[in-house]
Amino acid sequence: MRSARIADRNISLKGEIRVIGRTDSVDFPDLGLADVRAKIDTGAYTSSIHCYNIKLTKEKLVFYLPAHKGEKRKRFVAKAFELKSIKNSFGQTEMRYVIKTRIVIFGKAFQAEFSLADREKMRYPVLLGRKLLRNRFLVDVSLEDLSLTQKRTAAAEAALL
Repeated sequence: MRSARIADRNISLKGEIRVIGRTDSVDFPDLGLADVRAKIDTGAYTSSIHCYNIKLTKEKLVFYLPAHKGEKRKRFVAKAFELKSIKNSFGQTEMRYVIKTRIVIFGKAFQAEFSLADREKMRYPVLLGRKLLRNRFLVDVSLEDLSLTQKRTAAAEAALL
């Protein structure tokens, strides 16, 4: 009976809700990155992207993204950023720089906030948190790479034309 009560709740959903698995590959067009591995983490509020050498210089934030698929590392300068208090994976609060950038999942672009963090020791360079997922995605942890599969299928079909 408990599940019936949960199903009867009046939940307001905005727009189209897509099912996403526990991992996927995403694109960051503003950063020139494609097919970056991402972990979907409903335990994290803010999304995060791996970078290093984060430095604040004359009201600009300079950071580097690691090399991707045989490319050289990329240097970025952000004029718009914030310094926010974020809980890390150990539950400790730390101050991190946060930028806004576009992310593409299932062929749709979303503007989202990403904290800049050294995730070198983590399996996935990108973590997608609740703030990005909310009202857009329903997470099914038994699935993986749904967006990547859709992207590859579309590319294969386009190649046949």
